[in-house]
Amino acid sequence: MVKVEVPSSADAAKKWADVTPGRSTYYESGAVGKGSKWEAEGKAAAPTFKSAMTAADIDKRFSGGIRRAGGAKYDRKVKDVGVGRFGPGVTAAKVDYEGGVGWVLAEIAATDIPGRKPRGDTGNYARSQNIGVALNKKRLAQLAAG
Repeated sequence: MVKVEVPSSADAAKKWADVTPGRSTYYESGAVGKGSKWEAEGKAAAPTFKSAMTAADIDKRFSGGIRRAGGAKYDRKVKDVGVGRFGPGVTAAKVDYEGGVGWVLAEIAATDIPGRKPRGDTGNYARSQNIGVALNKKRLAQLAAG
């Protein structure tokens, strides 16, 4: 019998961290223009997604993954990756934010709400409730139309 010779995990991680960042052009050429393929295959995978999300032990798998990663990894990734990407990510998402929030703001503007009551009056809750009901109705209609 022959043993397979493998590098240590430290050596493999070092090589991966040294080599992979320089391959962004490969990422770009392989990913740009593939949105329609991603969309079609994502839609086709909906039944598989439903099966996975309704598996009998999905709660255990979910919590097990969180336990394996742990809070320390979360904190480290926020500090080492998230903070530096936050500003550029927000800038890159401006168009998406505008498109995503547009229907919300339009729906709020089109929703009739009752007049303001004195401070502390429970009638003031109806103002928020009317907006919440309208937004939920619109959201559900958009999902059904998708």
